[in-house]
Amino acid sequence: MKIHFIALGGSAMHNLALALHHKGYQISGSDDSIYEPSKSRLAQAGLLPQHLGWDPDRITNHLDGVVLGMHAKADNPELLKAQELELPIYSYPEFLFEATKDKTRVVIGGSHGKTTITAMILHVMKYWQREVDFMVGAQLDGYDVMVQLTDENEFVVLEGDEYLSSPIDMRPKFHWYQPNMALISGIAWDHVNVFPTVEDYNQQFEIFIKTLTPGGVLVYNNEDEILRNIVEKCDHPIRKIPYSTIDHYIDSGVTFLDTSEGPLPLKIFGQHNISNLSGAMQICQHMGIEPIDFLEAMASFSGASKRLQTLVNKPERKVFRDFAHAPSKVLATVEAVKTQFTDQPLLACLELHTFSSLDPSFVTQYRSTLDAADAAVVFYDREAVVAKGKKLPSPESIINAFQHKNIQVITDADQLKSFLLQRPTDVLLLMSSGHFGGIPMSVFLE
Repeated sequence: MKIHFIALGGSAMHNLALALHHKGYQISGSDDSIYEPSKSRLAQAGLLPQHLGWDPDRITNHLDGVVLGMHAKADNPELLKAQELELPIYSYPEFLFEATKDKTRVVIGGSHGKTTITAMILHVMKYWQREVDFMVGAQLDGYDVMVQLTDENEFVVLEGDEYLSSPIDMRPKFHWYQPNMALISGIAWDHVNVFPTVEDYNQQFEIFIKTLTPGGVLVYNNEDEILRNIVEKCDHPIRKIPYSTIDHYIDSGVTFLDTSEGPLPLKIFGQHNISNLSGAMQICQHMGIEPIDFLEAMASFSGASKRLQTLVNKPERKVFRDFAHAPSKVLATVEAVKTQFTDQPLLACLELHTFSSLDPSFVTQYRSTLDAADAAVVFYDREAVVAKGKKLPSPESIINAFQHKNIQVITDADQLKSFLLQRPTDVLLLMSSGHFGGIPMSVFLE
């Protein structure tokens, strides 16, 4: 098949393109900007466009279909040409569903933790040499690409994102997959630019539950009150299996699980990650992995990229990088690091990068999220804020929103870099879904 990708350079889009290329599809694509690591990966596979920009001449009747990414606009000239030619046009999740509709689909959803839980499941499956197809939203150790599609594998594990499917499909991505098994890690209002109220956002998870195939399995976090209420009220004919955090303790900066076989040391830490582990264990059991075997594999799991990732771990200095951006995830991550290292001062650095975090009506949701840190700095890139069409918030409004006793606001990347490198702190926690104004993480390794 000949498939063309509009907005090829995205993290998810280029991984799907590579997966189809490896499967033997003829792939072409376009984008107006492509950054690393997408650029190098596409070039290595011979899929990097010869020139950037949109060109309707790329769209012909010889194509079997077009995959449309969220980075494109509804008036994209290539999209308009595809519509004119009446070619099949798929959103990313729609194409994934079409490619996996004959498999047992396992979808991992939730406002936070879904990438980590998906990574845990894949780690366990790889440890026990169980081949599965997958789509995950972060780079994992031991994997060249983050999408794998085969003809022979029975299971496919999909990270279920609640964001929109495409510029012409306003449905959340995870509404497409019709899972046979699903997990929801928790619900905390996010994507305020798309779901302006808590009720709008929560409803997407109600709809998601009803997309499970009748007789399917829903594993859910019983400690999340909002989620628990939604699940209990749902009359969809599925099996509902709750999970809660496994008993654990911390000794000398290492987290141990209490198991029937004795204490099990982990490479990961944090209450939220132990909760994630509990959910992943339930899913893996339904995929044929017994709990004792799951725990053996998890002893070597070190996490997904940018998910409480350890950059430096020395007795005198520790640096962690996390994707946390939503208030609930920021709170959980800061508390996890402080709980793990109670005798060392913690500096928490948060970049406000998403549409939601920069919205004046939403930023107050961050109140008290940094309280566990001994000191805090909030960063937002002035140029990035303007590029998103948002009004520049004042430092005073940010300080008032967070209500931290020792906080400052920085809006210049060079100033932030200097501040963080000179700060005499023992534990540094960097949280962002962005790039801290382009500061390379390598500067903290020196």
